[in-house]
Amino acid sequence: MTTTLGTASASPGEIETGRLEVGETRDGSPFGLPVAVVNGADSGKTLYMQAASDGDELNGVGVIQRVVPRLDPAEISGTILIVGIVNYHAFQVAEHRNPIDDTKMNRAYPGNEGGTSTERIAAATFDAATRADLILDLHQGSTSRMLDEVRVRCGKRHRHHDQCLELAKAFGCGYVLDQKGPDGQLARAAPDDGIPTVDPELGGAVGWDEESIRKGVEGVFNVLRYYNFLEGAQPLETQTRARGFEQYGAPAGGLVTLRKELGDRVRPGETLFEVTTPFGEPKAEVTADNDGIFWRARRLPQVATGEYICSVGTDIGEY
Repeated sequence: MTTTLGTASASPGEIETGRLEVGETRDGSPFGLPVAVVNGADSGKTLYMQAASDGDELNGVGVIQRVVPRLDPAEISGTILIVGIVNYHAFQVAEHRNPIDDTKMNRAYPGNEGGTSTERIAAATFDAATRADLILDLHQGSTSRMLDEVRVRCGKRHRHHDQCLELAKAFGCGYVLDQKGPDGQLARAAPDDGIPTVDPELGGAVGWDEESIRKGVEGVFNVLRYYNFLEGAQPLETQTRARGFEQYGAPAGGLVTLRKELGDRVRPGETLFEVTTPFGEPKAEVTADNDGIFWRARRLPQVATGEYICSVGTDIGEY
């Protein structure tokens, strides 16, 4: 059966790219999101993937750029639907939020086809996503340095929590944040429609991070094998899971020196960072409140009072 997404239409055993029209620019010209349909030669599940719902989170775009040329529809069972760049306007100007309405895309799902620019794009991509059996919403930690991880955002009491957790484990970054996310996230909204969804957060970089992109590509192929889109055994490997997330800010302005590296185990009372003057004079020292893993940290050293410095994943376990 032929599968269509926007102007991309592929029969079994074919791959096709095109555009999903979602509105007009300020000069009245129509614009569309880049899409691809990979229609496997044999029947099977449907996977939906998207990237750059936040316009400066580019590692997911790098993953799709590398994954699609490696997909041979003759070897695939099922269908893969892809939106390569979701936040069209933000991507054009390398900004996080949609500059047309100053809105974060991943707080707008399931969207509104008659609403703001962001809500319309969210509605169009949500309609495409909810045609699938599984959803990968590729993100990264914006410009902060962060572990490569997968986020399960539906909440532990959700009826599809176990399926989302299984999908995160299949992706296999090694770290999972299992914490209910804010309203409007795709990984919150799609499970309500019965579709297991995860949010791989592929590191944090300014531009491209080749190592995080490599892990993302590997994760996509792990999922394709585990859910039988591709032949080959894909065992589930043990992941480190955090169920909480503690953020730390600067108690004083100055220059920050981190005392932990990403992935380090943290104990209560251990120093996370210090703040000094430009001359190295001590101003403040911040210690961990709880056991955890050093998960995320700001990239630049200069900070004002109260500015974000780092995050620690807490309630750690293996699963």
